[in-house]
Amino acid sequence: MNEITIGLHGAEWAELGDLADATGRTPEDVVLQAVRAHLRAEREVVAEAAGRLADRHAPLLRRLGE
Repeated sequence: MNEITIGLHGAEWAELGDLADATGRTPEDVVLQAVRAHLRAEREVVAEAAGRLADRHAPLLRRLGE
């Protein structure tokens, strides 16, 4: 497992702690869930962009594949 360290301002740290307490999780679990959700959302954005590019350049891609 890899680790990362981030700095949070006092208000951010307090809000994270409050959210963790309110949901019965640790701050680390809240952050991990948020990172995973963000990665899923970005993966979808990139996949949509790649699909648009592939559609737009389909003739060129076909020629390159020949």
